[in-house]
Amino acid sequence: MLAVVGARGGAGASTVAAALARVGGPRTATVLVDLVPDGAGVDLLVGVEDDAGVRWPDLAGARGALDGDELVALLPRWGPVAVLSADHRRPGLPSPAVVVAALEGLAAVHGLVVLDVGRDALVPVAPRCDAVVLVVPQDLAGVAGALAVLARLADAGAPGVDVLLVTRGPAPGGLGVAEVETALGLRAAARLPHRRSVARAGERGAVGLGGPAARVARRLLDGRSR
Repeated sequence: MLAVVGARGGAGASTVAAALARVGGPRTATVLVDLVPDGAGVDLLVGVEDDAGVRWPDLAGARGALDGDELVALLPRWGPVAVLSADHRRPGLPSPAVVVAALEGLAAVHGLVVLDVGRDALVPVAPRCDAVVLVVPQDLAGVAGALAVLARLADAGAPGVDVLLVTRGPAPGGLGVAEVETALGLRAAARLPHRRSVARAGERGAVGLGGPAARVARRLLDGRSR
């Protein structure tokens, strides 16, 4: 299970999460899970917002364990990837117990579970993850936000979770990769260029197997498989 979180708004974390799922889909059974309660919905990002299927609000009344096979059969699909999304028409997530039950059920039947996680939702799920992918714009706000995320992980008793740094930049007047690495005490696992094409691809639901985000995803997944 991989959690993807942005150091600040607009970092590109949702695009990276979608790319990880799309690249991982042909390799193993994969599900993309939206844990950004007040976002537009990852289904909108990947272009399945009008497809029938269960979203988080539909699980609000669930009790106890959830069967992963039964749940995934109800989800919309983005090519080979199942998608459990929030719903911009019905914002919010169910209770933490339901979220955990869904994640446990899905993880039991999927080789790859990718979580697009809001910063406020990261702490409860981080200990269950194999790694946290931290997407950091190369600017002071990005570094400050990343330090806050790392502090939250430490305070939550998850300081040992593997953190994979993805830098995004350069930005005009911003920081170099080495400066970001030094400030955070992490080496960059991958670098996402700051290009309009990356943002436009996300806005159009065009995150796919090509482009900068997909190259980042391949680098991260190949690194995890070694």
